[in-house]
Amino acid sequence: MLTRRHIRAKVLQSIYAMQQSQSQDLDKELKFVQQNANEMYNLYLLQLALLTELQKHATEQHQVAQNKYLATPTEKKQHQPIVNNQLLTAITQNQLLQNNINENHINLFDIHYEYVRNLYKEIIESPYYNDYIQQPTDFNADKKFILTIFEEIIAPNEELYDFIEDHNLTWLSDYPIVNTFLVRQFQNLRPTPPEKYFIPALYKDEEEKLFLTDLLKKTVLNDAKLNEIIADKLTNWDNERVAVLDKILLKMAVAELLYFPSIPVKVTINEYLELAKEYSTAKSTQFINGILNVVHQELTEKNLIKKIGRGLL
Repeated sequence: MLTRRHIRAKVLQSIYAMQQSQSQDLDKELKFVQQNANEMYNLYLLQLALLTELQKHATEQHQVAQNKYLATPTEKKQHQPIVNNQLLTAITQNQLLQNNINENHINLFDIHYEYVRNLYKEIIESPYYNDYIQQPTDFNADKKFILTIFEEIIAPNEELYDFIEDHNLTWLSDYPIVNTFLVRQFQNLRPTPPEKYFIPALYKDEEEKLFLTDLLKKTVLNDAKLNEIIADKLTNWDNERVAVLDKILLKMAVAELLYFPSIPVKVTINEYLELAKEYSTAKSTQFINGILNVVHQELTEKNLIKKIGRGLL
């Protein structure tokens, strides 16, 4: 679930927080960045809990409609497509997933049920739902409908976004990442998914998990050395006006060049240019690219960059 770019972003946020608070407590920050990463998984579970509650609500509304005196045939059938939606059923009947949601106490929507009601109302009143119930249903149609309402109604919902922000501030930067991951999961879902389909690993492997803490440690513990390497490259710039995030990105990138022999130089430079686009100023990409190219050349000439493996030089 977590890619290296996401990991780099979390390290960037942690170092920035340390600088803003003038904290020197690396151990505390290491615990925080790991917890921050774990919270992303909880957000993933929360989104699936929301979909679970939407189908439960549909089931309740369907039962109310069946018991309604003089209900029209349309009213009796109104909620049935969501009750029978095969993608939602794959989520709600996945016991391993539901156990994870319950064990992590992550289903906030059983308390804040108004978000479920409001979203459900918006869904069944939408043109997407009207189109859905007019067509013959099968697994692909069910999947397409959930993808549509997730992308067009749930993910961009401002009330839901505000709720997530109020509950956990670190979820804000994770929200688009988790939603994009869920869209890919839904797209690849088959009618009979494996039991662990909705229980992805947070990290691809142990190496990825170590990369999170190692990058933070290498950057913070070698701050003086990294600062020295980039300082003289800033002579043509007003050092006081160089964005704080740009300096952090430069130090992290140089730390990767020096201390992570398995990561190709081009990958490092490209990744930090992408982070600059997302987190820093409009001119940061060009600035960081120029500085890193000079640093790379200088470190190479001094034989300080040691890369291992084919194609890493």
